[in-house]
Amino acid sequence: MGSKPEKSLEQQIVKCIAKKFLDSVVYLTNKLFNKSVKLSRVPMSQDRLSQTLNALADPTRRAILARLSLGETSVSELAEPFDMSLPAVSKHLKVLEKAGLISRGREAQWRPCKLEPEPLKEVDAWIGEYRKMWEARFDRLDAYLKTLKPDGPTN
Repeated sequence: MGSKPEKSLEQQIVKCIAKKFLDSVVYLTNKLFNKSVKLSRVPMSQDRLSQTLNALADPTRRAILARLSLGETSVSELAEPFDMSLPAVSKHLKVLEKAGLISRGREAQWRPCKLEPEPLKEVDAWIGEYRKMWEARFDRLDAYLKTLKPDGPTN
């Protein structure tokens, strides 16, 4: 009484075809996904803007730049507020130096770090182009919305 009715041959064939189709779709999807992941592992461009943005992506490096905006300081003074070793801070400084955001000098035993603003000016100029574009778009949107606004007060 409680037995399941056997599937017809037609249902079995449809199920088999559907399974083969779904398996091939999953295979193709995985293959495409894996291919895109492999492509995304291509090394980033090493142009100056990319290096600067990469350096700015880390909050520790941004904090170091904020501290250096107050003036030159030593590596040990830069490391004080962070819960990390001096070699770890030094690695962050190397990234900042490679991007041209800081320079390190040498005065006897003291190696002061100094902020170099030129790369930040380049980022500002690059962002400024997009700022102009978006401001123009918002101005057009504002003008369009004003045409939709009724003249009198709405109640």
